[in-house]
Amino acid sequence: MSVSPHQFRIGLATSRTHQDAPNSVLARLLNGSRVAIEQHLQPQLIVVGRTLDAMDHLGLLKNYPHIERFPYGRHGGLMKLVSRVVDTDPTRRLDAVMYLMDPVDPSSIFPEAVALKRQCVIHGKPFLSTLAGAQEWLELESIATGAAPNPELDATFDLQHEGIAMIAHDAMKGRMLEIAERHFDLLDQFGFRCATGTTGSLLNKLAQKIKGEEAGRNWVKPYLSGPMGGDAQIAELILDRDQCRRVLFLEDPHVARQHEADIQLLERAARTVTDYALCISNENCGERWLDLLQKRVALRAV
Repeated sequence: MSVSPHQFRIGLATSRTHQDAPNSVLARLLNGSRVAIEQHLQPQLIVVGRTLDAMDHLGLLKNYPHIERFPYGRHGGLMKLVSRVVDTDPTRRLDAVMYLMDPVDPSSIFPEAVALKRQCVIHGKPFLSTLAGAQEWLELESIATGAAPNPELDATFDLQHEGIAMIAHDAMKGRMLEIAERHFDLLDQFGFRCATGTTGSLLNKLAQKIKGEEAGRNWVKPYLSGPMGGDAQIAELILDRDQCRRVLFLEDPHVARQHEADIQLLERAARTVTDYALCISNENCGERWLDLLQKRVALRAV
């Protein structure tokens, strides 16, 4: 049995519609990733009240010893998760947040929900708001401990049949190019790549430098800039479950953005197809995700 050298502390919450049924998003996550949780990672789970009630009702992770109960959301449970993301005490600080959000639940736009995601971006923590994103993170972090891959997920790591969108705000475009160059061989394996506006043009210039002018000319499919509707165009790809389900979105959380509604639309689209799409929203998580994705893809090929 592999054991993580670092016991992750993970905040866990779900929208009500993702909780109670035997085939709910919560049940599918914890049942499908049970081996990763109980054997390989053994994380400390800090669970908001009603989500933990649902776990108890459904018998999820029964007798798992590393669970801390937080109050119900209406009593400040999500607010306390925000505080734990930024806590300076390593015995209290969260390493990741899994907030499985239903985009039509009004609580998904409550200030504490927005702040939770924003502070995860600022502090370089994974904010996992879809089933697919949480499953993939647990799988990749299990691989990092030396665990064997989950064969039920093999198809999602066949990159020739997968797509990725690469989006970066102005202050992050340089970092996107650095990340893309460092992980170019992996990104080149994807069957489909797309980007918004200037980011797409810059990535194609990078590809031309690496692959040659002709071979790299259309390395990514460029859509409109975000403010002009590019986020909405990529959202449609995600909603159609066609070509693109992974999004690497390097956000700059420190500037006001006139097209904030478009950004939220893209994230909402990913949460609408929660079992299909995932969004990585900061550079630290993006780097680790791509490093571990390379390892998982290599294991699939063995």
